Amino acid sequence: MISSLFALLVIASADPLTYEAPFARRAPVIDGKLDESVWRDAPWTPLFVDIEGEAKPKPRFRTRAKMLCDEQYFYIAAEMEEPHLWATYDQHDSVIFHEHDFEAFFDPDGDTLHYFEFEINARNTSWDLYLPKPYRFGGKADNGWEIPGLKKAVHLDGTLNNPLDRDRGWTVELAFPWAAFDRGPRAPRPPQPGESWRVNFSRVEWQLEVKDGRYVKVPGKKEDNWVWSPQGVVNMHIPEKWGYVRFRGR
Repeated sequence: MISSLFALLVIASADPLTYEAPFARRAPVIDGKLDESVWRDAPWTPLFVDIEGEAKPKPRFRTRAKMLCDEQYFYIAAEMEEPHLWATYDQHDSVIFHEHDFEAFFDPDGDTLHYFEFEINARNTSWDLYLPKPYRFGGKADNGWEIPGLKKAVHLDGTLNNPLDRDRGWTVELAFPWAAFDRGPRAPRPPQPGESWRVNFSRVEWQLEVKDGRYVKVPGKKEDNWVWSPQGVVNMHIPEKWGYVRFRGR
């Protein structure tokens, strides 16, 4: 009972972060490199923190993200420092967070229900799912939700799955069609200028060792969870703690 009350107090303590997503003056080419001038119009988020908040140790590696929008797409870019580029899953809708990944969560109407999750690894393999309500209220993930028209790319600054070198990192570039957010009572549509969505980003990072020339997880070590807007507890499925993204018009 005491631990449950403590968890509730933690959940209530931290204020969600906010971000203003500029309108893209032209659509970026989705190649994972983030080197087009249009991305300079979008500010970086603060560096990601531990999912439980600033009271926990700082993440071992830097992560940050930025966003843009236009009439067709919600654009997301992420930059991750990573000395050990590792990803083996190559089948769509694999459980990507069992390895290093980047994740995005979307609640278009902010009601904490009818929300969407997307995960991607350094092989550009992704998992997309929809939840009618959080797991703690009996929600069940719907892996049948797909994203027609999704554009996605990763760029590696290093070599994948090679323990013989030290890598520098990887970047992710995504374009989500507004029409893809088609579950729940809200009709899929681009947000109006000034409208806000509840959004959060997470990075899952595992501690690795090398066995027989390959990366493997260190036995007994749990994953690290680093996020844009802290959740207060180790649970991304508390949409009321996600950040606010406000979309600008032209």
